[in-house]
Amino acid sequence: MVLSFWVPDNWSAVFLPSTPLLEIVVRGSIIYLVLFFGLRTLMKREAAGVGLSDLLVLVLIADAVQNGMAGESTAVADALVLAGTIVGWDWLLSYLAFRSPALRRLIRPRPLLLIKDGRLLEKNVASEMLTIEEIMGQLRAQGVERIEDVREAYMESNGIITVIPREQQGEQKKDRSRIF
Repeated sequence: MVLSFWVPDNWSAVFLPSTPLLEIVVRGSIIYLVLFFGLRTLMKREAAGVGLSDLLVLVLIADAVQNGMAGESTAVADALVLAGTIVGWDWLLSYLAFRSPALRRLIRPRPLLLIKDGRLLEKNVASEMLTIEEIMGQLRAQGVERIEDVREAYMESNGIITVIPREQQGEQKKDRSRIF
């Protein structure tokens, strides 16, 4: 009686899939792709500093395997197949972005110009729903105090804002012809 508390009665329910494998792959694929492209277009700046696909993979794998670990009538194999599907999609999208320039633009968008020659590009800033306070915070973090001191600033595909400062008057131009 005490042993049944510690040992499962049906070991096949622990290790054998309880759902058809193709169904798990299709469900995992749909969820991953919808979340990937939805987050890619809607939440670029919220994912700043962390690769969006990396964050997505971690969250989805955690959710996918939690039922298999908790034993809520889902087999370990179901969770592992779903986790493998998610990792597979992440790898495939990275590979496609690396190999295909056309797909690269879809999977990893080009940097968006936010500031040009000390002027804020309102349309681009509004498209990312950035406030002036957020932009100024990013500028200060990179040692720039005023928008007027920026030659160009971009929102990169990972949500980070990169800044190319204007050359200050009196400073000599750096020799950009040398490669180190």
